[in-house]
Amino acid sequence: MLTFKNMKNILLILVIIFAGACTDLDLGPEDAFVDKVVFDNPEAYRSYLAKVYGAFSLTGQDGPHGDGDISIVNDEGFTSYIRSYWKAQELTTDEAVIAWTDAGIRDLHTQTWSSENQFVRVLYYRIFYIIAYSNDFLTQSTDAKLAEHNITEEWKKEIAVYRAEARFLRALAYWHALDLFRNVPLLTKISTELPSQATPEELFSFIESELNDIEGVMAEPMLNEYGRADKAALWMLQAKLYLNAEVHINQPKYTEVLTALNKITGAGYSLHDKYAELFMADNHRLANSEIIFALNSDGKHTQNWGNTTFLVHAAIGGYMSDNILDGTESDAVPESIQNESGDAYGVGGGWAGLRTTKVMVEKFGGDPTDVSTMDPRNFFYTNGQNLEIADINEFQDGYAVPKFVNVTSDGVAGVDLDFVDTDNPIFRLGDAYLMYAEAVLRGGSGGDNTTALSYINALRQRAYGDNSADITAGELTLDFILDERVREMHWEGTRRIDLIRYGKFSDSGIWPWKGGVAEGVTTSSHLNIFPIPASDLNVNANLIQNDGY
Repeated sequence: MLTFKNMKNILLILVIIFAGACTDLDLGPEDAFVDKVVFDNPEAYRSYLAKVYGAFSLTGQDGPHGDGDISIVNDEGFTSYIRSYWKAQELTTDEAVIAWTDAGIRDLHTQTWSSENQFVRVLYYRIFYIIAYSNDFLTQSTDAKLAEHNITEEWKKEIAVYRAEARFLRALAYWHALDLFRNVPLLTKISTELPSQATPEELFSFIESELNDIEGVMAEPMLNEYGRADKAALWMLQAKLYLNAEVHINQPKYTEVLTALNKITGAGYSLHDKYAELFMADNHRLANSEIIFALNSDGKHTQNWGNTTFLVHAAIGGYMSDNILDGTESDAVPESIQNESGDAYGVGGGWAGLRTTKVMVEKFGGDPTDVSTMDPRNFFYTNGQNLEIADINEFQDGYAVPKFVNVTSDGVAGVDLDFVDTDNPIFRLGDAYLMYAEAVLRGGSGGDNTTALSYINALRQRAYGDNSADITAGELTLDFILDERVREMHWEGTRRIDLIRYGKFSDSGIWPWKGGVAEGVTTSSHLNIFPIPASDLNVNANLIQNDGY
């Protein structure tokens, strides 16, 4: 099976294939070797597809470090796709600050980044790394190529599905590019020519047409191998594309959002009854209930310092120990680190000091100094922590958010205490319910307020265990949905795009340390998208920098 639980084993063949591959945007693997040797074996198409999937969560060819895919920064862990994507969506908002001082990382939550920012560069090149490999996979698997390699008819049918999935992954990467950078090259094949930029409308149309074209080829919902995309994943990407269309191309597409979401809600998915288990080390078992598409993680076979390994360990700081996240220590200040100097790093030495702001904490209601009075979906660690962030450098300032843990629902620690088993749920039903309600409230056809209300109350009943926190029809407003997205989706990499869609990210939003000052300031709307990296502009005269940079 092509699962991420064993994908690292499948990728071993690719260590040889891609060891010297160039990561420039317009180049692919060494075609002579790949074409003449590898693809004589049809199993190689599965391996190559695994490489495309793996590029979203792995960082290189040699476990956690040593042979990275991208070499533009010294720390291979920084080059993880989902790690850099998460930072762009969370550190730029009121949901997260980070204590680390690596060059450029503070610029994210102070919203002072430039085209030289190394984390912006990594994100840009990771997106196009995936696009390049997707394009090459599609080049290597054309009908003509399959005929050259005497691929059987049975295998051709299977490879046709692989091709659809590669196009889905490319569309996902391009949707991230549209959201984050807006004006980027549209590359559908490997070329030595310097590319020109596409307009946002052209990029949107490409993603839309690709998803429509491959829908009939993708596996039915819940019937593909775990770790691979199916029609439901495609419908979720369609819904995301359309939900943000008014921002990206100035065209409301809320009816289209509901069309896609109705397919998902009719496909047999259901909310898992225990919210916290969605983010535990055995959450793969929820693939046929709530989790629609995940980036899989395995502590033994997919070791790297990105994906959920980052989300688990980077939340450690202050008086927390690594052990609290693998189930071997209770939620208490370890006596071993209560020393005279007030050591804030403790057993296991805090990773990055990710914490959240008071603004976010208050959205969970109740008394912010007593998490037991708040919405049960909070994962705030408060022992030894201060609610206010007086100094971003201090790991104890701000509540930690250990939402992702390397322990199973049965209390068993992951197979490795450094590299986690917890999969990253990119698309899940809870998000679909929230998007449905928002699309209805924004005027989309094909949905209704009664169903929208039932979906929101289902989320709240799951959280509280009963209907005590149900809302009424009159309370179902767009502002309520935005706050409910915080409670349901916090720390899952959606906050920036949500705030932009609501017009509250730059000009209208203020939160602690935005703009580099403790009380926060409003910032320019040009920051709604990131700059094209200066390194790309320097080598391609066809590219024009985004306005304001």
